[in-house]
Amino acid sequence: IVELLYASGLRVSELMGLDLDDLDRGELTVRVLGKGRKERIVPYGRQAAAALAAWLARRGETRGPLFLNRRGGRLGVRSVFSIVRGQARAAGILRRVGPHTLRHTFATHLLDAGADLRAIQELLGHSRLSTTQRYTHVGSEHLMRVYDAAHPRAKAR
Repeated sequence: IVELLYASGLRVSELMGLDLDDLDRGELTVRVLGKGRKERIVPYGRQAAAALAAWLARRGETRGPLFLNRRGGRLGVRSVFSIVRGQARAAGILRRVGPHTLRHTFATHLLDAGADLRAIQELLGHSRLSTTQRYTHVGSEHLMRVYDAAHPRAKAR
């Protein structure tokens, strides 16, 4: 759950709504039903694929919700929060961490690595770019790298 949230930037509601049929394990993508019931395809990486493969091997069945609670039903919001917080504590992270923290981190790490803001907007499923801008925290180091790489007079500094 934690790996998929970080690898894809999904909202907690999107994660909870995933079915096994939504995964394309060959393409490493997941079909997501976002806000306003808008569908989008979101990639995820090899580490998330490995975590999902381990989960699916344990889980067994081939249909239904991707993540199950102990009674075999769809996982709820509080359970997802509890899992994320527990994993954060296990990793020695003392501040409060929730699923949305992973979404923000996903966007910020993409931006820091040079991803286009419009691409991040699409991945997050935002209809407005201004919403995406709030998710991204641009560090001064990143700004200097962008300036040095892109501005024609940067070499003159």
